[in-house]
Amino acid sequence: MDTITRIWELIKAFFLSLVNVFDQVVTSTFGSSNKRQVDHYSEEIEGINTLEPKYQAMSDDELRAQTELFRERLKTGQTLEDIRNEAFAVAREAGRRYVAMRHYDVQLIGGLVLHDGKIAEMVTGEGKTLVATLPAYLNALDGKGVHVVTVNDYLARRDMEWMAPLFLGLGLTIGNIQSDMPVRERQASYACDITYGTNNEFGFDYLRDNMRPAARDDERFPLHQQQSQGMLNYAIVDEVDNILIDEARTPLIISGPAHDNLQKYADADKLARQLKKDDHFVVNEKDHSVNLTDDGIRHAEKLAGVESFYTAGNMEWPHLIDNSLKAHFLYKTDVNYVVRDDKIIIVDQFTGRLMDGRQWSDGLHQAVEAKEGVKIKEETQTLATITLQNYFKLYKKISGMTGTALTEAREFWDIYKMNVVAIPTNRPMRRAEFRDVIYLEERYKFKAVADEVEQMNKWDTLIMNNGDEIIGKVESESDGTVVLLAADTRKRESFQRSDIKQINVAGRPVLVGTVSIEKSELISEYLV
Repeated sequence: MDTITRIWELIKAFFLSLVNVFDQVVTSTFGSSNKRQVDHYSEEIEGINTLEPKYQAMSDDELRAQTELFRERLKTGQTLEDIRNEAFAVAREAGRRYVAMRHYDVQLIGGLVLHDGKIAEMVTGEGKTLVATLPAYLNALDGKGVHVVTVNDYLARRDMEWMAPLFLGLGLTIGNIQSDMPVRERQASYACDITYGTNNEFGFDYLRDNMRPAARDDERFPLHQQQSQGMLNYAIVDEVDNILIDEARTPLIISGPAHDNLQKYADADKLARQLKKDDHFVVNEKDHSVNLTDDGIRHAEKLAGVESFYTAGNMEWPHLIDNSLKAHFLYKTDVNYVVRDDKIIIVDQFTGRLMDGRQWSDGLHQAVEAKEGVKIKEETQTLATITLQNYFKLYKKISGMTGTALTEAREFWDIYKMNVVAIPTNRPMRRAEFRDVIYLEERYKFKAVADEVEQMNKWDTLIMNNGDEIIGKVESESDGTVVLLAADTRKRESFQRSDIKQINVAGRPVLVGTVSIEKSELISEYLV
């Protein structure tokens, strides 16, 4: 049997190598799909570059007047494609004048990709915020609105204020949505040509609008009863992989009180505290679930003073107990939530920000409140809900930007029918891209990260011409040699400067990115 398995593995490896060779031959002959798309857009930007002297010669008033001329042409039947090159050239000139940033050719390519409803993968620092102004300006000309989506309120406000001089200089209006903004201010922001905001705020405003009795500008109703958002025309999504893939299935929920008995949560918490882990219930941290065992069910029934949980009047008990056990064993103080002013405030698992006013559904929030001994709120019922994935599918056109999208290219196409185009950098890359390193357990990974941080902070490193790295403390340097006290052997060694490519001194700052506050705290424990 082992021999057959081995033969089958060899056959698969052989045919896989053939496929790889074929791919390499096709790519070398015709170029990669991404290169062909970039080459196509590179040809397109020649038309934009030729227009640059024309708009540079205009006064500020003449440049601003181009916006109205474009709108008149659209009214006569021309399309956005007909005015695309001229609009991009005007936006580039406005960037040079009003924010002192002229769009590079690769940024023009990024703008074209976004206008075509695709995803632009751009390396960090290549100016995604500036790139978004090109398609935002063009698509705002037809008066249907453009939404620029960011991941938090700070970025929404910062990007809006940063790019505002460009848009205002061209005669467009610009606004942004903040989480604590009153209805009338939201309506004013959505009425602008271009609106910045977070994915959650746009999604929740859509839900709120569907609960309002009147459409926008319906004068029969007061303003606070009118919808805010209006048409979902075009969205430019920053960090698109995070919003459209990682958080895609996250439901946005608007809820109201269910007017239920609150004592049951305290009773369930008291009962759950008397159950023993592994004997009465099993905790599955991977699936984020807790399940009562058969013995646990019988013991819980005895503690609750009922004959069976599965008879009329008692069937709510298993769900209440499950939530109480989750509250005790899966939801941790100062990680998943904080206790403040006698209430539970949820911590956003992606940003670490406090989400005051939000609460978990299905009785879980009440179970956590009972666990912490704070005042128990009424359980809520869902009044309106939508996932981010379904919300963004409502737009007539969406596009996105991120530094990492090619790895999810298949998912973007399968779910949203969006292609990913990797935009070349304006200058040759100097950043060293290392291969991925995989560890058997998470703790080994965090330990390795801590060791590397310690090395960079504590020791000098000699990068040799052959790629070797020698760690220690540089004791002296001359024009010809470097004397190093080795970290491992504590012996002094001399190295010729001609053999050394680079010297990295101790105390270098290190930025460590994680996906949650909890994981950041785990790494910090290794660094103490």
